Amino acid sequence: MSTAFYSHPACRGHDMGAGHPECPERLDAIADHLRAVGLDIALDFREAPAATLEQIERAHSAGYVLQLQDLLQGLAASGTTRALDPDTVAGPGTLAAALRAAGAAVAATDDVLAGRAANAFCAVRPPGHHATRDEAMGFCFFNNVAIAARHALDVHGLARVAVIDFDVHHGNGTEDIVAGDERILMCSFFQHPLYPYSGAVPKGTNMINVPVPPYTRGAAVREAIQRQWLPALEEFRPEMIFVSAGFDAHREDELGQMGLVEDDYAWITRELLALARRHAQGRLVSCLEGGYHLGALARSVAAHLRVLADVD
Repeated sequence: MSTAFYSHPACRGHDMGAGHPECPERLDAIADHLRAVGLDIALDFREAPAATLEQIERAHSAGYVLQLQDLLQGLAASGTTRALDPDTVAGPGTLAAALRAAGAAVAATDDVLAGRAANAFCAVRPPGHHATRDEAMGFCFFNNVAIAARHALDVHGLARVAVIDFDVHHGNGTEDIVAGDERILMCSFFQHPLYPYSGAVPKGTNMINVPVPPYTRGAAVREAIQRQWLPALEEFRPEMIFVSAGFDAHREDELGQMGLVEDDYAWITRELLALARRHAQGRLVSCLEGGYHLGALARSVAAHLRVLADVD
């Protein structure tokens, strides 16, 4: 079986304006780099379907989903944009992109569980991990990973899944959605203090939050993962692993002040994949979150995918 790579042209149609770091060119940089280094031939490219409202409502309140859908449909019809917060702008292409981003995570979950893929990466935008149960924020509208995790539990009947978040920013939206759901163990590290200025005190006992100070480098992150994440994950024995794969803790990324490099992302991926093979039949679905220096993003995604696809 291969590593499935999910994306959709609609994900490039979401545009928050000139100069915004969460830009369509992020996906272009990833695709161009994969072709340039020949990694594209090791991947199984699949078109992401649109998520249904029923799927999205496993992680978000029905009222929020309907209200946001109405807003985004109005913007698509009028061709206008609207700022939902100082960082998050919706426009004519946002609804289609957000539905495909969430749909990619759900389709990847279905295909990995059915044995149609060994594991999967979703190269999608907008990202999702800041979207709470009933609020869009931090560039995010629907929480793709939380939707997929709940899909695995509620539709496929899994008993335990892990959510791993290595974005430089705390995944407050995912924590808001899954806190207290003992079927889910969420493990994350993030720079603190940094937007959204949360996570130092976990919201539930099913959280392993590792706030780290600015300028933390890869060796310290690896040590924290070995000491704090891995023992808890081994004890939990997840039946599937979901990854919020943000690459903005890279030393070249200006939205954070951490010092990770490509080898660190490869190391993290190897540890997660080994865990998945021990407890979850190798089942792992990864979804793109942050990463805003285009070169560092592309190289880091390639390092992540080389491990998933078992390419030296």
